[in-house]
Amino acid sequence: MTIPALLTAQACVDNVHLVLGSGPLAASRCFKSLEVGARPIIVTSNATDLHFNLRSCIEDGRIGHIEREFQEKDLNTLGREEVDRYVDAVFVTFPAKEPRTAQIVNLCKRMRIPVNVVDSPHLCTFTLLSTYSDGPLQIGITTSGNGCKLSSRIRREIASTLPPQFGAAIDRLGTVRRRIWEEDYKSQVENAKEVIDAEVEDEDAAAQRHTFNSLVREDDKDPGVLRTRRMRWLSQICEYWPLSRLAAITDADVSAILEAYRTTAPPTATESVPIDHLVPALPARRGTISLAGSGPGHPSLLTIATRTAIDNAHLILADKLVPAEILALIPRRTPVHIARKFPGNADAAQEELLQLGLDAMKQGKDVLRLKQGDPYLYGRGAEEFSFFRDRGFEVRVIPGITSAMSAPLFADIPVTHRAVADQVVICTGTGRKGAAPDPPSYRPSKTVVFLMALHRLESLIQTLTTPSQDAENSPHARRLWPAKTPCAVIERASCPDQRVIRSTLKHVVQAVEEEGSRPPGLLVVGSSCEVLHKLEDGKTWLVEEGYRSLDFIGSSPSELSVLKELEQASSEEVVSTNTN
Repeated sequence: MTIPALLTAQACVDNVHLVLGSGPLAASRCFKSLEVGARPIIVTSNATDLHFNLRSCIEDGRIGHIEREFQEKDLNTLGREEVDRYVDAVFVTFPAKEPRTAQIVNLCKRMRIPVNVVDSPHLCTFTLLSTYSDGPLQIGITTSGNGCKLSSRIRREIASTLPPQFGAAIDRLGTVRRRIWEEDYKSQVENAKEVIDAEVEDEDAAAQRHTFNSLVREDDKDPGVLRTRRMRWLSQICEYWPLSRLAAITDADVSAILEAYRTTAPPTATESVPIDHLVPALPARRGTISLAGSGPGHPSLLTIATRTAIDNAHLILADKLVPAEILALIPRRTPVHIARKFPGNADAAQEELLQLGLDAMKQGKDVLRLKQGDPYLYGRGAEEFSFFRDRGFEVRVIPGITSAMSAPLFADIPVTHRAVADQVVICTGTGRKGAAPDPPSYRPSKTVVFLMALHRLESLIQTLTTPSQDAENSPHARRLWPAKTPCAVIERASCPDQRVIRSTLKHVVQAVEEEGSRPPGLLVVGSSCEVLHKLEDGKTWLVEEGYRSLDFIGSSPSELSVLKELEQASSEEVVSTNTN
């Protein structure tokens, strides 16, 4: 059984810490000493082995350096004069198996000098905690040598639950405590015992005294009660208020608290202050904005975070291509504005969305900007982030499953496959102001996914497969894609009316013209398109209708079997082919 250690916080300003070693662990110990105001001295026999981060600190004098082997006299000659030159602590970063490590530990123990040995808790008289610091707040975690990584994980978990900038609030509460001490206790010399009791350092013990919850009446004339009521009030709000409420305390709140009772005499009718004045008001609620991706289409592909945002939003601003199945999840009470974007009006519609969101947040509302796919993948998410941030609002971005990666999966296209495709490129088929961007150069092992390209499919295919007029003069000529390259058009991915048109660059334009368009859709180009499905000889394209596999989630085995049979029969009926 591990016996718990006594955890303390030690003041180390101007202490001398002796560090033995020269590698990254020695550097870490030196920098930790510097953080707490100590003066580290590193002793190593070979200066050339010094960690590079130590060199500059040694050169500017922040870290002392002695280039030789450790000597016993170092323990009682390198320290401060006020402690007879004994060093205040020793950090050993040698491997524990080295004979000199055990020797140094024994010397330190004999001289009552705290010693820490890296990765050897059984040799240490003290250990370092995994710490979190925010101003005066410090949190330390130790697993008593059973795993520093676990200590770090626990520390991060605890710190993540604290309100932001909580250290500043603790500073303000400390100001209140010191002022109350000065005004209500310091001058009362005859009540020294009460002073000691009120300022007892063991806060947990003080909070549990039998007088902690005693009633304080407005007409109480007991000098002891009058003198302690503000300190007791401060202790009680620290005990009972939510941390988020404590974090909201401002300098104005501190002044109000201190002025509530200006003397130790009972307040008169004209002097009394309503108790509400002692309760720091929370700041006026500011609205929030979340940019969230709705995924490729199927509701089950929403992230939990996005679904929660949908349920809690006061206003939802949705892209016009967000599927009806997703919009159906929005509570009836929540107003929804769908972007009025059409060719030639995209910028104006975008400005309208931004202004609607801004106006709602100024009213303290939580706004959800619901986008198709992922907010940052050709979704103008960064532009919207900057717009709201520049106007003083914090923006939360919730990722979504992008169709660029998921649609090929629903069409049985592995965008990477050993010995076939080793890279994936995601491109837009429509650039800014509708311009056609330069497509990527051909490479046999490359898969390219084109988004927003089907409305100009013919010109895109022509750009991929035929040289441009100025190609001969270009210093960086592209490799053209062979017309026989496999490709696939995937429309309304993951929805029940999903459609996949499998073809080649030579015939895909004709296929789409004859089969028609079903937006939103994308184009996948590359040899990966035929890893799992190849066109039969003589076929120029193949059309596959429907996708219901995600609807099987939660079904029983028997139901699943029936559904699969129905799906197979349905797909056999709707598959169409074309031949030359």
